[in-house]
Amino acid sequence: MMFIKVSSAALVGIDAREVEIEVNEGGNSPKIVIVGLPDAAVRESRDRFVTAMLNSGFISPKGHTTINLAPADLKKEGPSFDLPIALAAIGLRSEYSQNTNDFLISGELSLDGKVRPVKGALSIALEARRLGKRGVILPAANGHEAARVSGVEVYGVATLREAHDLLMEDPLCAPIDPAMFAHEVVANYPVDFAEVKGQVHVKRSLEVAVAGGHNLLMLGPPGTGKSMLAKRIPSIIPLMSEDEAIEVTKIHSICGMLDEESGFLTTRPFRSPHHTISDAGLLGGSSNPNPGEISLAHHGVLFLDELPEFRRSTLEVMRQPLEDGKVTISRASGSMTFPAQFMLVAAMNPCPCGYYGDLKRECRCGPVQVQRYRQRISGPLLDRIDLHVEVPLIDYKELAASETGESSAVIRERVGNAREVQRARFADNEGVVCNSAMQPRQLKQWCQLDREGGQYLDHAMNEMDLSARAYDRILKVARTLADLDADDSIAANHVLEAIQYRSLDRDLWS
Repeated sequence: MMFIKVSSAALVGIDAREVEIEVNEGGNSPKIVIVGLPDAAVRESRDRFVTAMLNSGFISPKGHTTINLAPADLKKEGPSFDLPIALAAIGLRSEYSQNTNDFLISGELSLDGKVRPVKGALSIALEARRLGKRGVILPAANGHEAARVSGVEVYGVATLREAHDLLMEDPLCAPIDPAMFAHEVVANYPVDFAEVKGQVHVKRSLEVAVAGGHNLLMLGPPGTGKSMLAKRIPSIIPLMSEDEAIEVTKIHSICGMLDEESGFLTTRPFRSPHHTISDAGLLGGSSNPNPGEISLAHHGVLFLDELPEFRRSTLEVMRQPLEDGKVTISRASGSMTFPAQFMLVAAMNPCPCGYYGDLKRECRCGPVQVQRYRQRISGPLLDRIDLHVEVPLIDYKELAASETGESSAVIRERVGNAREVQRARFADNEGVVCNSAMQPRQLKQWCQLDREGGQYLDHAMNEMDLSARAYDRILKVARTLADLDADDSIAANHVLEAIQYRSLDRDLWS
């Protein structure tokens, strides 16, 4: 009877959790059994790893072989256990020079013994560091992704034979050099705000929204540049820190959406799902929940074009993540929480045909159609959008003008200065990094109004019938406007501009 243990990892949400692979061979009947709550892909591993072993020149298990994936109450999914199971089976007949429990091993095997890439390599490397493991052995295609994690040796292998030879070496060969993949700040965007003609007040509102991390709704007829402006928002958000880049990369790696060449995201994500998306596609879901679009937009922008065309139930699922910065999905098997700190940017037409209120084109919609169209967006969701901005048509002179507006780099510098003020302000408040995330305690401390500003806000609350949530949003936006002006206190002009950005509450929904 022979026994061996190898360490691997299973993905749980966006994190990895250690899985011990125990292989025991005994008896004479040539049978292989995999236990430990495996899914269909893991059970099929039996045929893949045996064939890969034979085609790589190794002897397959002969007796009754039991493969246990512990802990047994954790569901194991996907083909990433092929490589560690095969190495454990080989280790039954040859003693490795290296302790297999010093490494987390993961990889899918093809029938000829080649190692294919897996999802979640970055999460596996982070789990190895948390457990104090020496390193990870992963497919060569995933090596550059995992090498971003400091304090862990990363070995990339291309074949089963190469992985076996690696464990037989003493001492081990040199791991992947992490200096080759050091975090690099990337500010090269294919689009720039200098390309946008006119719309000065809309650009100002976008700058305010980004400076404070506020959500924004743009409303205007077709062809006014709403989508063009939205696509340029990531270019004025301050560059991601290494910790933010790791968080974003983990999510995209779990979903198998990483670029195989870079293996690491260094620019802010910009997600723009189609309006036919399902609740699960936006929020995340399935039997074993995966991140949805709102999590893929973490630390970036979620752009919802043609907002009223989305199903109302789909839009309503965003209400809790917009407040909490995370989304919790509950299933019979348990609950998973995914990060969802994103900036929501939405765009819509004023009516189904798009020309309601246009002075040059006639609207073909009746009053009932217009009202029904606008009511697709609920009041509670609108309350969670801090800035409402009208985007009018641009006249010919502005389009034909040769001069360009401010570049994204110039705007990003101002935004960065405002964000630095907020970062210092909330240094002692965990989870609060910008004004939009302020809680009642921070609002009371940092959003005190003078007498004139208080009077303006009091008048707006009574005239526009604003909710308590809208009141908080106005204070947060006013605080951001003061930060952009480098003012310690909120002035009356800041309050007035913040109120202006709530005008759609009165014009469209009252």
